[in-house]
Amino acid sequence: MSKNKLSLEILEPKLDSLARCLNRIESKKPFTLESLERDFDLQDIISVNLERSVQLSVDIASVIISFSQNAAPIQMADAFEVLEKMGWLKPDTRNKMKKAVGFRNIIVHEYEKVNWEIVFKIATEHLNDFRGYASEVVAKLKTGH
Repeated sequence: MSKNKLSLEILEPKLDSLARCLNRIESKKPFTLESLERDFDLQDIISVNLERSVQLSVDIASVIISFSQNAAPIQMADAFEVLEKMGWLKPDTRNKMKKAVGFRNIIVHEYEKVNWEIVFKIATEHLNDFRGYASEVVAKLKTGH
């Protein structure tokens, strides 16, 4: 592995961890909003793995940016802007990942009471946003970026 060239081998551990988090959410995904609202352990499993998924996605973006001539962004969500400008992401994917960072900030910093309806919606309808992000990154790596 070349230390000066970004490769799939460098990002593979983070991509694998992201897949594990998404699979964990998928395996514990609540059937109803009410079941999520009642089950504190389920809330922890889902929210922690969603938080980790966002953080891993940002970490992946940061590694890619570190191998480029681009400056590291100040805000986490801006990493996805940089990736889009570099040609690594589609605009739609950039937007989805930026929204994910906003969600993560609420969960981590508890700026407001967690809205379990939003958590439920992400866990049941938006896990493929993360998978799509990972797929775009892997595809770019395989084409030699």
